[in-house]
Amino acid sequence: MPTNYQSLGLTNTKDMLKNALEGSYAVPGFNFNNMEQLQAIVMACAETKSPVILQVSKGAREYANQNLLRHMAAGAVAYAKELTQNQGIPIALHLDHGDSLELCQSCVDQGFSSVMIDGSHLSYEDNIALTKQVVNYAHQHDVTVEGELGVLSGIEDEVEADKSVYTKPEDVVDFTQKTGVDSLAISIGTSHGANKFKPEQCERNQDGVLLPPPLRFDILEAIEQQIPNFPIVLHGSSSVPQGLVTTINNNGGDLRDAVGIPEDQLRKAAKLAVCKINIDSDGRLAMTAAIRKVFNNQPAEFDPRKYLGPARESLKELYIHKIKKVLNSENKAS
Repeated sequence: MPTNYQSLGLTNTKDMLKNALEGSYAVPGFNFNNMEQLQAIVMACAETKSPVILQVSKGAREYANQNLLRHMAAGAVAYAKELTQNQGIPIALHLDHGDSLELCQSCVDQGFSSVMIDGSHLSYEDNIALTKQVVNYAHQHDVTVEGELGVLSGIEDEVEADKSVYTKPEDVVDFTQKTGVDSLAISIGTSHGANKFKPEQCERNQDGVLLPPPLRFDILEAIEQQIPNFPIVLHGSSSVPQGLVTTINNNGGDLRDAVGIPEDQLRKAAKLAVCKINIDSDGRLAMTAAIRKVFNNQPAEFDPRKYLGPARESLKELYIHKIKKVLNSENKAS
């Protein structure tokens, strides 16, 4: 008998991440809240033949309605088949930053094929206990689980922290063995949101542009030595393209000191143990830039299709770039 997610045509992340580890690439974890975002993700991934993890935060689930999301995910699978002459691409539906056992259980029951339980704000022992509870329930339904060790700074939806706490490599063996998680999100210097770093944390180049501190690849390599061939996840990995920031600000926006993770560092991570990279803020910037440009240039426009359409196209092009030039997941759908 098929599981809840299999009845929707979804897959869990087990083989996705295993294949990414073996192929030295990262599966995109793209967040969505509405139809246009979902369309852009599916179009980009179908065109590039990339597997994809559709990510839904707690706030997005409340915003879009859990029943609508279930059917949107099934629609994404059908749409991908339509765009690929019925070949389709591997698609997982993933809860991003779940904060309770009850939320994770509800998502499993609703047809999510993967859930993240983020107990990183708890004590180490409490994080283990909560994560193990989620794993025990999810695995009964063949749903994969992502845990988190370490804390990312920044703000994104309900997730907020003043400062980063790097993952301790000496903890990862104990944590993964005691919880049974299928993948592990770590903290090596990425951060949530568009303003990932305070100006005083950064240097500036000759043009005055903020240069973020480099990722701690020494920590990543130490973790990989402790748990070789274990799927590692990076959250907060948007690069905050300065062209998009400029477009937003030139069309009525007010984004100051917005800076992200350089793409060359993400490319390096994807060639190591990192096999899933989450990108959300860049997508928000791409859509906002396109919408602001339409509103500024065509102030009489009031048809949502006329500004959400360009926003969808901008997001699609951004994700194609990420797939081809950062994640290296192009042509990895089989």
